[in-house]
Amino acid sequence: MNYDGPYYPKMSKEKIEQLVKEYKNYIRGGNWPNPRKRMVIANKETQELTGTVSWYWQNEETNWKSIGLAIYDDKNWGKSIGYEALKLWIDYLFKEDKDIVRLDLRTWEGNIGMLKLAEKSGFKEEARFRKALIVKNKYYDSIGLGILKEEWKEKRQTHNK
Repeated sequence: MNYDGPYYPKMSKEKIEQLVKEYKNYIRGGNWPNPRKRMVIANKETQELTGTVSWYWQNEETNWKSIGLAIYDDKNWGKSIGYEALKLWIDYLFKEDKDIVRLDLRTWEGNIGMLKLAEKSGFKEEARFRKALIVKNKYYDSIGLGILKEEWKEKRQTHNK
């Protein structure tokens, strides 16, 4: 929470327990939407839950989705886990939803790791809302970054050569 949405109120223990119960029921039901709205990032050897990737609508009428990534424990930061997960997630979303032409992600200027990851992944800064978020009684800019499907394809082709 220090980097991924520290401007949101913290959830109560009861709310977290309720969400865990809802997610367990959802998983047991096995009724997955296509494309999925969230997937877990896990260590292949240990099966340890490392984080999640997700998407939500910015504008459903124009097929505009925003994506998110969370790596829960900072001991896993800087190991390219987020970079690999984000690449797989973007590939998946562009493949499964033929109608989308862009993806974006939102963060804040204090989340340096996410900003570097977005840039490394080919996202371009498209919006900056100055002094839009408050973290620890200080104002920060909110930043929107985006990538077009054709930019992503070109980056992936260049990277795979």
